[in-house]
Amino acid sequence: MNFQFYYEKLVDSSEYKNFVKKNPKAYPCSSLFILDRETGGKGNSVHFDFWLPKEKKMNSFKVGEEIQFSEVENFDSRPFEEISVEHDFSFEDIEKHIQERMLKEGVKGRIQKILFSLQKLNGKEFLVITVFLNNLGLLKVTFSLDEMKIILFEKKSLFDMMKIFKGKGNKEEKKG
Repeated sequence: MNFQFYYEKLVDSSEYKNFVKKNPKAYPCSSLFILDRETGGKGNSVHFDFWLPKEKKMNSFKVGEEIQFSEVENFDSRPFEEISVEHDFSFEDIEKHIQERMLKEGVKGRIQKILFSLQKLNGKEFLVITVFLNNLGLLKVTFSLDEMKIILFEKKSLFDMMKIFKGKGNKEEKKG
């Protein structure tokens, strides 16, 4: 999967062209790519999100066999930073970086699914990555696109995440 391939597929679509005509001030603010290694790519998914500054809302396009437009329920009206669409990286290359780091860190397990979220924060673009492993392991990775390297790598388990959610639930119950 290559970022530029999917972006060009979106831009060539009539759905996108109609959207831009109606929303000339809209700009790309994030994108989400899901690689599903368990299904041999059948569960892969690509989304591009656009911020409409005047309306303070987000719209999304799912890029697949067809281009599907949808409005996104947004819980935050702060403006999102515009992301560049001039990237030409391969998700498989970034996955290789992750696999090398897994070996270096002694992380066991096989990758089942990878979620890549392209975001911009304080003027820098990152891929915020969540990796699901077959042993209920979870990796949180931040990948710098400027440096083309991993800048944050955390190992977690789904059990850790369940403890966090369970803990939050208990605190809320005690407040009530």
